[in-house]
Amino acid sequence: MPAVIRPARGFTRTAILLFILCLPSITLAGTLSIIGDGRWVSVAKVYDGDTFKTRSGEKVRLLNLNTPEIQHRDNRAQVGGNKAAFALKKLILGKQVRLSFDQEKKDRYGRTLAHVWMQDGLWVNQYMIEEGYAHVYTFEPNTRWVKKLLKAEHIAQREKRGIWATKRFKLLNSQSLSSKFIGQFRVIRGTVDSVKKWSFRTGKLYVSIAKKARKSFQKPPALHLGQTITIRGKIRISSKGKIFLSLYSPADLELK
Repeated sequence: MPAVIRPARGFTRTAILLFILCLPSITLAGTLSIIGDGRWVSVAKVYDGDTFKTRSGEKVRLLNLNTPEIQHRDNRAQVGGNKAAFALKKLILGKQVRLSFDQEKKDRYGRTLAHVWMQDGLWVNQYMIEEGYAHVYTFEPNTRWVKKLLKAEHIAQREKRGIWATKRFKLLNSQSLSSKFIGQFRVIRGTVDSVKKWSFRTGKLYVSIAKKARKSFQKPPALHLGQTITIRGKIRISSKGKIFLSLYSPADLELK
């Protein structure tokens, strides 16, 4: 189990929190808002590895991660989807958890975007990634804790936990890409072969920084030929038949 991450607080706030945690569950829900921007909810249903519903009917999406899909109607479950859903259900179903937020609190589907914490301080988002049930998945401006989550993902990759032990999520080399990966979200490693202002090529992959994301990058990344990089995103194919990938956050590009 990963290290427990707890928000920093002064002595007074810690004392208040400990007092609240000792109260009956019905009193606990929602009371943390007096301490910070978080609030407590009761988990009534777990849909899959990254989405659940509270007792009040609120749908919550775990922020900065994505898990493989479970079976939907005629669509078969993706590799690792059922295991991720079971893991989240075992961890949070029927329990009270604390939600904390980044800059944008809702997605386009109306779901609440949140980092989720257990009463013992366990950071659920980090746990799902470090145990290999999920991969980091993020868009600006919700990037407050992405660096910590990437570190958790590196541990899961290195130790081949969960999805990282499967062929579907195996770390790809940019030299070995082919059309069979089109439409897949993948983590890819390679070296820089050519550079333009807002785009570059690594192996068989053409990479561009999406126009709407350039503000978050502030300036073009400092790349040089031969540099080792790791990128993440959905692999696509252009009208000219080139395999490409668009970056939407600085967190999608790791430099070495």
